Amino acid sequence: MIRMLLSAGAILLITIGAAQAAGDVAAGKAKSASCAGCHGANGQGVPPNPKLTGKSEADFVQAMQDYKSGKRANPVMKGMAAALTDQDMANLAAYYASLK
Repeated sequence: MIRMLLSAGAILLITIGAAQAAGDVAAGKAKSASCAGCHGANGQGVPPNPKLTGKSEADFVQAMQDYKSGKRANPVMKGMAAALTDQDMANLAAYYASLK
């Protein structure tokens, strides 16, 4: 009985965590205004800045986390990423991944 309750609790926590981590495209679009100056209104890229459209969500989030931690060295992106929460990153990732 206790094992069943623990298993159910673990599944519930995993489900809640996954749902919370999932990105919201509309929220990402709203947050993307600060990205537009360097990456274009639709994330199409403005040289020398890369395009963001079509980038996988996992790759986008990893890049933002790397900028935020300093693992990737770019002072502008470090400042931009520092202001983002994990949910903001997930939302932006969902938005840019939804664009083709």
